[in-house]
Amino acid sequence: MSARSAWSRRFTCLRCALAAVCCTMVAVPAVIAPAAEEGATAAESGLSHNAAAIHQEVPFQASCRDIYAALTNSQRFDALTRLSDAVTLLTAPNAKATTISPELGGAFTLFGGYITGRNLVMIRDVRLVQAWRAGGWSTGEFSIVSFDLHPQGAGCRVIFDHRGFPDSQGASLAYGWRVHYWEPLAKLLSQAR
Repeated sequence: MSARSAWSRRFTCLRCALAAVCCTMVAVPAVIAPAAEEGATAAESGLSHNAAAIHQEVPFQASCRDIYAALTNSQRFDALTRLSDAVTLLTAPNAKATTISPELGGAFTLFGGYITGRNLVMIRDVRLVQAWRAGGWSTGEFSIVSFDLHPQGAGCRVIFDHRGFPDSQGASLAYGWRVHYWEPLAKLLSQAR
């Protein structure tokens, strides 16, 4: 089987998994802000009771358009990474450049290549769903992340869900979303004002 055929089969499986995830997204408890510490309680971090899902709601003083652009534009995301402690991943030996395809089904490489995946749903300024994986996971193992953007006054509330990650990764991932995405994103957006 060719590599292209293998990817096509995996992508079809991911689309089926995404459909199943979208239909079962009602049982996750809402959390207003991500955890302040890595050792935070499940309710504070956005972890579900069994750590099979992360749900976080994060308000920003910026437009949904600006947030979507930061999440889907290679240069903007690279700038976001440089505002986090993950900047060291960009300069590590064999680090890969930040790349985000603007196309549905297109690939992305983030944090020096530590995070990779594909764009599954792209509704400009409204919704982004990705097949997402960390470098230490088993080959072919992906999770599903979704960023739903809701206008809120002059700003935007990101409703974020992450499902399908390895059981032992929940607390670390919940912490990572805060320190590698939400905090540097807030800094990046405040620089643009």
